[in-house]
Amino acid sequence: METFILIALVATSVTAVTFIVERGLALRVRRVIPHPLIDAVLSYGSGRDLQMLKSVCAQNSSPLARLLLFSADHLDMPKSENTALVETRARYEISKLERGLVILEIIVGIAPLTGLVGTIFGLITLFGSMDSGAAADTSRFANGISIALYATLMGLLIAIPALMAWSYYSRKVETFAVRMEAICDEFLRKHYRTESNSANGETIGEAAASAAAAAAARTTMPPKLH
Repeated sequence: METFILIALVATSVTAVTFIVERGLALRVRRVIPHPLIDAVLSYGSGRDLQMLKSVCAQNSSPLARLLLFSADHLDMPKSENTALVETRARYEISKLERGLVILEIIVGIAPLTGLVGTIFGLITLFGSMDSGAAADTSRFANGISIALYATLMGLLIAIPALMAWSYYSRKVETFAVRMEAICDEFLRKHYRTESNSANGETIGEAAASAAAAAAARTTMPPKLH
């Protein structure tokens, strides 16, 4: 039984270290929100810069790049509908960022419990050996205490780093979500604002041209005969 408990604790610790390292590499800023994408959105002026933005997104594959490309592919829709679509897509990207955090959360729960199982088993072995001979009592007594202490210690040593990593990475994902939402909103706001200004300018230009044509027509009309 003690062998099974130790194997379970070792497997849990290896899994925890693997996901801590993997999430640490995956949740780097340059992997989620590359600076070239931020610069591209900040320098975005009008629809003429759209191709440049798509090119930067293609060169910097990341969750933010996928969100910007997704919103750019639906610019023919009204802003409210495009924003709703981007929010839905953002939830999918965030769920991918949280992929390994569920495993860490599970390890935080099962590692202390596995250690507790080892502790209880050690105590059972300890008190069960008290009816044996003196020599056997000594060895079993020491063995029971050793199992109990090692299991408890290993369980805590696994759970504490896993809990710290889970809390840190969860907060980091929340920060990434807020920043990506703000950057996408900035892009959509700039695009639809410039498109709206262009449309208004064209409308005003057409109205001015119509008024000028009407004025020219009035000046060229022959006077009425009385």
